[in-house]
Amino acid sequence: MVIDSTAVRERLQEMLCDLDAQAAKLAMGADREMNLSDAGAVLTNNDRERALLEGILEQKTRVAAALSRLEGGTYGRCVDCGVDLPDARLEVRPEAARCVKCQAKIER
Repeated sequence: MVIDSTAVRERLQEMLCDLDAQAAKLAMGADREMNLSDAGAVLTNNDRERALLEGILEQKTRVAAALSRLEGGTYGRCVDCGVDLPDARLEVRPEAARCVKCQAKIER
């Protein structure tokens, strides 16, 4: 597999920018919610926004790790077993760190 490191770097950096924008948008929504009179609705929305923000931060961590692997020359290989990741997997999930088999083990 031949990796166009420039294109991958650009895509991953774009993902980081998108994630930052999503986090900022959530923060603006949280400020707006403080004006609601229904405390129960505020708590529910805050819980949902907190969960979304957690997901965004986890995704940012995965993207940053992928950039680090790219710089270190190990991008595109499973961090557990070392097998080359299929191009289709990297196309869909450029931050993927594991092959499907190893990822399934982690998720069990």
